[in-house]
Amino acid sequence: MDIEFSLALPRDAIGIPMVRRVLGDAMRSLNVSETCIADMLLAVSEACSNAVRHGGPANRYEVTASIGYGQCDVRVADNGTGVPSIPPGFPPPDTENGRGLLIMRSVVDEISFGITPGRGTTVHLRKSLDWENEAEVRPRELAAV
Repeated sequence: MDIEFSLALPRDAIGIPMVRRVLGDAMRSLNVSETCIADMLLAVSEACSNAVRHGGPANRYEVTASIGYGQCDVRVADNGTGVPSIPPGFPPPDTENGRGLLIMRSVVDEISFGITPGRGTTVHLRKSLDWENEAEVRPRELAAV
């Protein structure tokens, strides 16, 4: 089974829990392991946070996801100025920001960036899926919409 969806969200942190809920429920409906789901939700939350923080001047950003063929692909696109590069290491402990890209890189199999000056950044996250053991599969409880 394949699931695809696209969300256009206001450039506000209030939309991030919605993205997490939709993606998490979609992955759970396919019996993806909770560890794999947690990794993708962490990476997607970081990408969305960056879009909210750096995606100006536009008022919106978009999240598109495709789950199937043993992998999850998520793209988070904004209209900001772009990310110059992935930092080589974590910033000093007393620094408040700057860990998001490194966190994303540590929990997904592939991360890439499409940067178009003046038109925004697209973060592409890809992770191979692991499945729940048949004995551990829970009844499916999806969010009410």
